[in-house]
Amino acid sequence: MAMADHNDQERNYPATARRLEQARERGQVARSRELTAAAVTFAAAIALTFAGGNLWSRAADAFAHGLRLERADAFDSSRMAAALVEQGGAMLLALAPLFVLVLAATLAAPLLMSGWIFSARALTPDFARLNPRNGLSNLWSKKALAELGKALLKCALLGTIGGAVLWYHRAEIIGLVSQEAAAGSAALAAIARTGLYALAGALALIAAVDVPLALWRHYSALRMTREELREEMREMEGDPQQKARVRSIQRSTARKRMMAAVPTASVVVTNPTHYAVALEYTEAMRAPRVVAKGAGTLAQKIREIADAHGVPRLEAPPLARALYRHAEVGDDIPPALYTVVAQVLAYVYRVREWRRSGGRMPSAPDDLAVPRGLDPAEGKPA
Repeated sequence: MAMADHNDQERNYPATARRLEQARERGQVARSRELTAAAVTFAAAIALTFAGGNLWSRAADAFAHGLRLERADAFDSSRMAAALVEQGGAMLLALAPLFVLVLAATLAAPLLMSGWIFSARALTPDFARLNPRNGLSNLWSKKALAELGKALLKCALLGTIGGAVLWYHRAEIIGLVSQEAAAGSAALAAIARTGLYALAGALALIAAVDVPLALWRHYSALRMTREELREEMREMEGDPQQKARVRSIQRSTARKRMMAAVPTASVVVTNPTHYAVALEYTEAMRAPRVVAKGAGTLAQKIREIADAHGVPRLEAPPLARALYRHAEVGDDIPPALYTVVAQVLAYVYRVREWRRSGGRMPSAPDDLAVPRGLDPAEGKPA
């Protein structure tokens, strides 16, 4: 018994789709900072590659224009403020391609892992995080130590790659001091782009390792115990007793509705005691329709209501069995039974005429042939 309780508390089962959806509603999805860092670095490198020259020229023009100061501007603080705003706007406009690509990469990277998600619950303050004791325990947790080790390895890798790029271009960097501003700036920009691509490649390798780990941690944290699975199944399927009560009420309501339709039926076909099927037909209908059916006690109740309201009854055991088996309440009769039911309705019309006019009572049809395969009792011994 103790072993079974222990197994029930172990998270041995993967998260169900419902649990994953509930986690998304709470804003709990897999995230990788390394993927975002790699995407942002690549975006910055691409922006500098295709817009670096224009960015440099516009920034240089804005910088040169900012260094020019008229004598009147020096004695008018309002003109200096306006000039500052103008230069700031020019610099922001020059950097706009870089900002746009970096922002797009920042937004797109999380979408690659978890798709679009907006959860108001994630914005709800959680004051439990302000507990100093919890903060100290998390500081020395296994997860915190693992993150620290990962950060140190990442710094070592990126530092090594950055140092290697600088060492490879050391001669060019030393020669920058002897070049003109424009040529030196272009050479420095080329070195910066090379360094960015190298760092972006390193970050991509880190992300390639971190993304599967982030997904594994996310799904591991949402794993379920056997008891949680049972509880979820109970919530989805509902309380068995409550469901049985609802089904009982539904059956009772359907039975009352069905019995209320018997007085308006055109005819009741019986077995004579085992089955009873009430049919209704008007000229506006496409085909005769089953308005009530029952077996045993329910069939007896249908017969009693039909007799109380003067609804014609016809004993036709094969037809009653076929209608009971192959037609549900509210449905039209099967097309294969159109002919035999038409004979029944013709008899009903003769009975109605006899009731109005008198005379000789019409005899019930005795040659009602149900098509082969529709009578459930076909082929059984009598």
